[in-house]
Amino acid sequence: MNRLKEKYNKEIIASMMKKFDYKNVHQVPKLEKITVNIGVGQATQNKALLDNAIKDLESIVGRKPVITKAKKSISNFKLREGMPIGCKTTLRGEIMYEFLDKLISLSIPRIRDFKGISKKAFDGRGNYTLGLKEQTIFPEIDLEKVDSLRGLNISIISSANSDEEGRELLQQLGMPFEKGND
Repeated sequence: MNRLKEKYNKEIIASMMKKFDYKNVHQVPKLEKITVNIGVGQATQNKALLDNAIKDLESIVGRKPVITKAKKSISNFKLREGMPIGCKTTLRGEIMYEFLDKLISLSIPRIRDFKGISKKAFDGRGNYTLGLKEQTIFPEIDLEKVDSLRGLNISIISSANSDEEGRELLQQLGMPFEKGND
C-alpha cells in the first residue's frame, strides 16, 4: 500500500471526522482522481512538439496520455475544430496516490524560489488545480532531451463538499500551501 494512502486511512480520516464533526467515515472527503494535462498551442504548426509533450507526460505519470483536440475553430489562432492541441491523462487508485506522493515530496520542492502553493485555486466544491510552469521539476525528465519548457495543469478532484474541507484534506496529505493569511 502507498505511503499517502496508508496515512489517509490511519490518521487523516480520524482527524477529519473530529474537525468537521462527521457522524460516518463515508462523509470524510477522499481523493477521487487526478488529471494531468499539457496544452501545446504550437502543435498546429509543428506536430513534433505534441509528440514530445506526450513523451514527457508519459514519463511523468507512467501512463499513456490521450490527445486532446480543439472543440471549436478559432481563426486568429489558425485553429480548426478537431485539431490536436494537447494531451492529458487521468489517474485513479494506487497510481493516483503514488503520483501525488511524488509531486508533494520530490517535484514541488524542486521549484525555484518556492514559497508555497496558492490556497486560492479551489473551485468552490473542494477540487484543486495547480499550474506548473515547467515539466523539468519532475525527476523523470531528462534535462538534456528537453526541447522546450512546457507548463502543465494538475487537477486534484476530491469528494469534498466545500473548499475548506478540500483544503484541509490536501493540507493533511502534505500539500505545501503558502504560509500567511487566507
